[in-house]
Amino acid sequence: MTNGPRSGLTAVSTALLAMSRHLEVRDVLKTIVVSARELLDAEYAALGVPDDHGGFAQFVVDGISDEEWKAIGPLPRQHGILAAMLQEATTQRLADVREDPRFEGWPEAHPEMSDFLGMPVADGDEILGALFLANKGTTARRPPSEPGGCAFTAEDEELLGVLAQHAAIALTNARLYERSRELTIAGERSRLAHELHDAVAQKLFSLRLTAQAATALVDRDPARAKGELQQVAQLAAEAADELRAAVVELRPAGLDEDGLVATLRTQVKVLDRAHAAHVTFASNGVRALPAAQEEAMLRVAQEALHNALRHSGAEHVEVVVSRVGPVAALRVTDDGQGFDPSAVRRAGRHLGLVSMRDRASGVGGRLTVTSEPGKGTTIEMEVPGV
Repeated sequence: MTNGPRSGLTAVSTALLAMSRHLEVRDVLKTIVVSARELLDAEYAALGVPDDHGGFAQFVVDGISDEEWKAIGPLPRQHGILAAMLQEATTQRLADVREDPRFEGWPEAHPEMSDFLGMPVADGDEILGALFLANKGTTARRPPSEPGGCAFTAEDEELLGVLAQHAAIALTNARLYERSRELTIAGERSRLAHELHDAVAQKLFSLRLTAQAATALVDRDPARAKGELQQVAQLAAEAADELRAAVVELRPAGLDEDGLVATLRTQVKVLDRAHAAHVTFASNGVRALPAAQEEAMLRVAQEALHNALRHSGAEHVEVVVSRVGPVAALRVTDDGQGFDPSAVRRAGRHLGLVSMRDRASGVGGRLTVTSEPGKGTTIEMEVPGV
């Protein structure tokens, strides 16, 4: 290692900690690539995650500008050296990749690469991706190699192996997290769809009864029949609003596309129409937060709203997202029947409190529950700002 064992160990530790901080697959891939390039002093680094069709589902690079990357063109296919790493799970350390018999060329805009170190990222027998580095050091200070040898050393290969093992763990964890997120989102959408279905069904039932009453009155009491028909029109409009809300609310990727504030505002509007309680939303000074924090805040808000609307008997529920200094805060308050938090814990009931606390602590935040019988409930979640 060019900087000695002590600084090398510190660099490895820094790289591993950086990988462990991210939960999104794309963020993990980028961190792995940047860490590998810096750790081994390479000019270029890349990591490709294969798909099932001979190409790459994701391909992340470092050392190449966005303009250069666009000029290179489509993602590479699984051939040549890349195929060897993916199919045979073998490490490739080459003095000049261009002279290897498996080399099949690259696009015209592709930068020149010579010395090459490539390694599969594997979880047991499953190949998760291919990590490779090119051009040890800069052209001006490239380390000498033996004639015909590679500037990347056996020590570099060993170091990259350690990084690849931890990269496999980080990537597997990120995939599990994203899968659990998908399942959670699917569950939330299903629950909300059920609530909206109930609300629309009630409106349509009332609409049917009112229409039947108007039909019975049209001959003997036209004036009352007119009033009933006006009620039919109103109920029809309300049912249309509920269906429109369902379409808006159940669209996918609302949080990713719209952010926490817009997503919560939309969901609160839907719940306000679907329930007897008056549900309101307000925000103050909240900028975009890291994806994991926004996800956790959204899920805590949904759980707190579910409790308030289903169990508390509240007439008013208020959701507020605010920022005070470096802290972003969520507060869900209802005027319902409240409860004794200590009694709930002793009885083994949780009302989702354990899940909410886990979500808050999982993103470095904290959850506070304030409630007592007859005095409503307030759920507060705070996360450190960035």
